[in-house]
Amino acid sequence: MSTDLGKNVVDIAELRDRIYVFRDRAHAGKAVAGMLEEYRHTNTFVLGIPAGGLPVAAVIAEELNLRLDVAVVSKITLPWNTEVGYGAVAFDGTVRLNQRLVEGLKLSEGAIREGMEKTSRKVAMRANALRGERPFPDVSRGPVILVDDGLASGFTMLVGVEALRNAGAPQIAVAVPTGHDTSVRMIADHVERLYCANIRYGLSFAVADAYESWSDVSDEEVIHIIRHRKHTERINTPDTSS
Repeated sequence: MSTDLGKNVVDIAELRDRIYVFRDRAHAGKAVAGMLEEYRHTNTFVLGIPAGGLPVAAVIAEELNLRLDVAVVSKITLPWNTEVGYGAVAFDGTVRLNQRLVEGLKLSEGAIREGMEKTSRKVAMRANALRGERPFPDVSRGPVILVDDGLASGFTMLVGVEALRNAGAPQIAVAVPTGHDTSVRMIADHVERLYCANIRYGLSFAVADAYESWSDVSDEEVIHIIRHRKHTERINTPDTSS
C-alpha cells in the first residue's frame, strides 16, 4: 500500500515502527519478496549490495525466479569510527559525499581525498573478488531491483541508484526489509518504486533492530550465495540452441 511518504513507497502496515520483526535476513527476504509479486518471472535483475544485502536479495530472486547479481557499493568511513560513513563509492566509480556531515565534522580536504581513494580501492578489490571476470550485467533492457538489508542514512543506496542510472537502467526499484522514514523519503525521490516492509520513525534507528538474529556477512558467504544462484539459474533456463 502507498504511504504518506509518497505514492511510489510501498510498506507493510502492520510492521510500521516495530522492532525485531524478522527472524533473520532470509525471513526478511521472503517478506519483501511477497511485496514484489508483479516482478515474478520477468526479465528483472535483482542486485544485492554486499555484504548484508546479498542474503536478502538471493531469497527474493529465488522466490520470484529472477536473475541475481551484485552491485558493490561501500560507505566512506571516518578514520576514527568505521561504523560512521560520510559518503559512499559505487562499482563504477560514482562518489557522493554527505556535505552536511562533512562540514559538521570539519574534515580536511586531504582526509576526504584519502577516504575516497581508500574506499575506491576497496570497492574495486571487492568487485573483483565477487565478480571475477564476469562483466556487470546489462541493466538497460529491463527493470532492476536494488536490495540491501536496511536503510539507515541511505547514502550507500543513493550512490548505488546513481551508478545504475549511469549504467543505463531505465526503471529502478529499491527493496529493503527495514528503513528510517527520512531515508525512505530521500531514496523514493530517485527511483520509480520503493518497497520497505518495516518503516520506522524517531531519532534513533539501527538496521539490526529489525532482526532477532543479526551478524556480519563475509565475502566468502556472498560468493557462495552468488555461485549457488547462478547454478540454479542455469538449471532453470531452457536450452534454446537446438
